[in-house]
Amino acid sequence: MSSEYAKQLGAKLRAIRTQQGLSLHGVEEKSQGRWKAVVVGSYERGDRAVTVQRLAELADFYGVPVQELLPGTTPGGAAEPPPKLVLDLERLAHVPQEKAGPLQRYAATIQSQRGDYNGKVLSIRQDDLRTLAVIYDQSPSVLTEQLISWGVLDADARRAVAHEEA
Repeated sequence: MSSEYAKQLGAKLRAIRTQQGLSLHGVEEKSQGRWKAVVVGSYERGDRAVTVQRLAELADFYGVPVQELLPGTTPGGAAEPPPKLVLDLERLAHVPQEKAGPLQRYAATIQSQRGDYNGKVLSIRQDDLRTLAVIYDQSPSVLTEQLISWGVLDADARRAVAHEEA
C-alpha cells in the first residue's frame, strides 16, 4: 500500500470516527478492547497497513460500508455525495409517541442491528427513508419535511432527498 493511499485511507477512518463522536480511546472502550487506540491511530496516520479483513471488521464496527472507507470512492460514483441523513435521537425522544412511535421503533432496530448505542445521532440510508415513508404513508419528500419540522432531521436532508428523486 503506497504511503499516500494509506494516508487517504487513514483520513477516511478518522473522519468516520470523529463523525461518530469517538476519540481513539472511545473506540477502544466501545469495542471492549478489540480495537486498541494505538492501532487505530496508526491506521489513521497511515503509519500502519491495514489488511482487507481488518478494514472490513473496522467498517462493521463503525456501521459503514467498506467502500465508504476507501480513498477515491464516492457513493454511486457521484462527484459530490448527497448529504447524510442523520437522525437526532435526543430530539426524537421528545417528539410525542403518537407521532414518532414508528420512527423510534425503526431507529431502535437499526441501533440493535449495528450495535450502535451512542444515543445522540443515527445515520440512515435513503432506503431507510423510503421504508419509513411507506410506514408513514407519505412520499419521502413529505416525510423529510415532517422530520425536519420535528427537529429530528437537519434541513440539509432536503438536498439528499432531492438528489435521490432526481
